[in-house]
Amino acid sequence: MMDNVSQIRMFFLSGLNETNNHRFILFFLTLMCYCVILLVNITVIVTIIMDNNLHEPMYILLCTFCMNALYGTSGFYPKFLWDLLSPVHVISYSGCLGQAQVIYSFALSELSILSVMAYDRYVAICRPLEYHSVMSKQRLILLVCYSWMTPFCVMGINVFLASRLKLCSPYIARLFCLNWIIVKLACFPAETTLNAVVAYITIVIYVFHGFFIVCSYMYLIKTCVNSIENRAKFMQTCVPHLTSLLIFLVTILFDVLNIRFGSNDLPQTLQNFVAIEFLVIPPLLNPLIYGFKLTKIRNRILGVNTLKTK
Repeated sequence: MMDNVSQIRMFFLSGLNETNNHRFILFFLTLMCYCVILLVNITVIVTIIMDNNLHEPMYILLCTFCMNALYGTSGFYPKFLWDLLSPVHVISYSGCLGQAQVIYSFALSELSILSVMAYDRYVAICRPLEYHSVMSKQRLILLVCYSWMTPFCVMGINVFLASRLKLCSPYIARLFCLNWIIVKLACFPAETTLNAVVAYITIVIYVFHGFFIVCSYMYLIKTCVNSIENRAKFMQTCVPHLTSLLIFLVTILFDVLNIRFGSNDLPQTLQNFVAIEFLVIPPLLNPLIYGFKLTKIRNRILGVNTLKTK
């Protein structure tokens, strides 16, 4: 078994090698971006927790969404900020595996939570009389646990399989650690077959999540067309979900294409931007979209009193 364990104890990240002249500017821009991400997500989370009128499935799922953003970005920004001020960009072997686990379980959870949100909106609009019985407290807890624990375990299997490989290079040409990049460093490509199979199974599972979301909203649109009340409900509560889904899919698609088919001919700066899009745009824009679009949250954040009694 010891032969299968990597002797590499440190990885060198080379994604920042071409930005030596702009380190401090990048540091302050990144710090500002991370602070805004923390501010907007924490604001939405605290708003939902503090207001009993927002203790409904839709808002609790939104709270989960924002918590997941804080979890995922914590796996990237602190280390990246440190690297911007450091002359050598290294990460320990275990730290690299941990970073891969956090960042990509965050991405998978994002899709899982969007799937649960789509299901919640389907029940609310298409089966309104059954909504409270279907989306009971117990079921909501199960759905939240599913959206967090399943991606964490699925990604954990991928990372565990990568940890069993003997690696022949400590150099990662990225800003942060990725599971598939670690697998590509294996000394014996034949030993990565199981990793590839599990990775493709993971992709298929979450592609089905995407299809489920798309089919749900297609059915919702069809249902809402002939009802003014349902159209209003769709525009108010579903449009933010669709916007979040579109942002997430576009950013993650760019990253997947870059990992699988990326060319070394592309400038390093462009590769870096594509690589971190899903860690910048969704965590930053999603709370703003929901905060502005959902009336209850907007009114609560702005301090506007609502007439609804607790």
